[in-house]
Amino acid sequence: MSLVTRNVLIALLITVALAGTVAYAVDYLNRARVAELSTIEDQISIDTLSLDTQFSLLAAAPCDSVASSTTLTGELSDLGNRLSYAEDQLGTNNPQVVRLKEQYSLLEIRDYLLTKQLASACGTKPVTVLYFYSNAGDCADCNKAGYALSYLRTTYPALRVYSFDYNLDLGALKTLIAVTKINDSLPAFVIDGKRSYGFTSLEDLEQQFPKGALATSTVTAPNTKQ
Repeated sequence: MSLVTRNVLIALLITVALAGTVAYAVDYLNRARVAELSTIEDQISIDTLSLDTQFSLLAAAPCDSVASSTTLTGELSDLGNRLSYAEDQLGTNNPQVVRLKEQYSLLEIRDYLLTKQLASACGTKPVTVLYFYSNAGDCADCNKAGYALSYLRTTYPALRVYSFDYNLDLGALKTLIAVTKINDSLPAFVIDGKRSYGFTSLEDLEQQFPKGALATSTVTAPNTKQ
């Protein structure tokens, strides 16, 4: 065997070995990713059932459970964070993500209706925001609006923010959009019943709240982690 032929064979074997190693690594990472996402989906399903049960319990004794409803809102927020992670990993159009987003949207609507029920029956005065966004690439300011609302929710724990994908094909969401008379000029907000469209800055968004509404909420230090 000539030296050239031997070198070619060695190079070929090295190439095959590298390709096999890369293929194994990719397959391993994919399997790990699928397992992780399956775990997330299972946890979200459990949390969804738990939250749904809590809604029923709170509805049965609303005025005795006002404090518990605040804890429920925190759990709903944590569930939204896990859903965002799954969305980042799988993509917004993944069937699993869409299904989980539908479940989460239904829970948000139930919490919003429960909040209104508490306000009517128990004399509470919650500050609520319905936020409608789009992931279809047709909303240049939706990300900035989302970050601003996340900051406000962190700074004012009593603030209730409900975020909805405007394009989600969900009957209950379409009914909510019709009832609140929101059009497709996104981002869109319903702040204590008042509609507004577009986003310019955090300061302008804060000015849309009723005077003193945010000041009555408990203020905490904002999260400074990068």
